[in-house]
Amino acid sequence: MERQAIGRIAHRDHPVAAPLSDESVRRLLEHQLRRRPDGRVLDLGCGEAAWLVRALNMYPDLHAIGVDANPDALEDGRRTAERAGVARRIGLHHTDVRDFRTKEPFDSVLSVGATYAFGGLLPTLEAVRPLLAPGGTLLLGESYWDGQPPDHAREFFGDDLTDLAGVLTTLRTADWWPIAGHTSTREELDTYEWSWTGALTDWALDQPPGPDRDQALDAATRHRDQWLNEYRAAFGFVTLLLRPGD
Repeated sequence: MERQAIGRIAHRDHPVAAPLSDESVRRLLEHQLRRRPDGRVLDLGCGEAAWLVRALNMYPDLHAIGVDANPDALEDGRRTAERAGVARRIGLHHTDVRDFRTKEPFDSVLSVGATYAFGGLLPTLEAVRPLLAPGGTLLLGESYWDGQPPDHAREFFGDDLTDLAGVLTTLRTADWWPIAGHTSTREELDTYEWSWTGALTDWALDQPPGPDRDQALDAATRHRDQWLNEYRAAFGFVTLLLRPGD
């Protein structure tokens, strides 16, 4: 199985592809979109467009664009938008987020858990700035170390991951200013991981014996072991509402 297919299955039972509860997602979207409830919102790395469909359900005058490199996830997003009755107000584009361009800037941009697609936090901030209209906001979700991780956890996530203070330092260096934020709770973090591994395991056990079943069970087991033994005690996730400086 391809990694993208495993990820789609693993996220099927969770509100969004990030460690946030339904209530946290609603509150963050409300805080961002109440500034321009009739504006245009862009999600870079939208996956199955879960954030955008929720936003469009909340604000009937809002219009949305989603960008992702996974065509299967985008197709799932189109079906979800149709079922929700918001398909006419959303456009989903299959392209690398680094290649997306627009002639008309957006009032709101989201990039939650997708900085890896840009090559890190700083490249993400640089890419978003020209896409925002004056007074626009970015809802950014980023991982960080909440404590001292073991060396093998650093190897798993790479050397770029820093602590929460380091994330804020990077933002300040790039002239971005947080106006609201949410640090995911232990319950949100654990619920996300149980959902990820559980959905993948559940799907695999419904499959006939074969490579797909074996690969999915192996991926769920390895992910759960890494979570519990390597990074659970030191991993954090923050979602920040940001505005760029002048």
